[in-house]
Amino acid sequence: MTRGSHDTIAYRLSQILIKLNQGERLAPEALADEFGVHLRTIQRDLKVRLAYLPLTRRNGLYQLEPAFLGKLSFKDIERFACLAGIKGLFPALSNDFLRDIFDERLQAVWLVKSHHFEDLSDAKDIFKQLEQAIVHSRMVGLELHHEGKTKRYEAVAPYRLLNIKGIWYLAAVHQGKYKTFGIGKLQRVDISDAPFEKAPDIEAAIQNQEGVWHADTNHAVVLSVAAPAAAYFKRRPLVPHQQIAQEHESGDLTVTAEVGHPKQILPIVRYWLPHVRIVSPASWQDDLEQELSAYVSRTVSTQDHGLTASI
Repeated sequence: MTRGSHDTIAYRLSQILIKLNQGERLAPEALADEFGVHLRTIQRDLKVRLAYLPLTRRNGLYQLEPAFLGKLSFKDIERFACLAGIKGLFPALSNDFLRDIFDERLQAVWLVKSHHFEDLSDAKDIFKQLEQAIVHSRMVGLELHHEGKTKRYEAVAPYRLLNIKGIWYLAAVHQGKYKTFGIGKLQRVDISDAPFEKAPDIEAAIQNQEGVWHADTNHAVVLSVAAPAAAYFKRRPLVPHQQIAQEHESGDLTVTAEVGHPKQILPIVRYWLPHVRIVSPASWQDDLEQELSAYVSRTVSTQDHGLTASI
């Protein structure tokens, strides 16, 4: 095999991964010499292309955190892809695809526009503490600042760090209840020596959760979707646990969903008005109509007041 064929991003990254997985401490300058590329290229490899890896940098040398040595596999890369938000985004996630994704010639083919992500660069230490508490199953104390008030939570069992629509949350159990805490609101994390055992039902709830709202019991929801909006609901799920129960000759749809809290469904219905209505629970549709009626009344009253004042 020629040096030219070796000198591809896929080959270079695979070799760097092998070195890291074997516990080597890597100097960017030495890697640049080995692969015959510019130092900036290696720096981009380590800081951007391999940003999903738990790398540490000491005295200018990069290495994989000891807990991860010898454990990287293709399944891990799949999991990293999930965290990066590309799992399911492309038709197939295979070894060939992963090689292609590092090919500079193909990078210009894709343009993915996604959510704007919350900037939590100032919360790196909090992330690190929560990661360690989750890995070692240790209880934590949390201090949150919200709407000008500081609140303290003790004996919190941290399960998972979640990114939902670009916002980071801690999925945890507090006082026997499953809760989510906004990472951006956390001011302090204290890890205790007290261990806890993760409950399988909580793990399953986190895995199946769609959105940050949740409750002890889920609600079955039935929506009527008019033809003008039907194509969008058929293209991809727009509501949690969406299923198309029936397609009508008129082009309308009957859609079912399962949510833990009304706030998981009401903003979506509002967005698609007047093409979507809640069939069940009927009380949710009644509440929505009352809310809309009150909004229209306030708007009309404000406009009338403005007209009177101008006269």
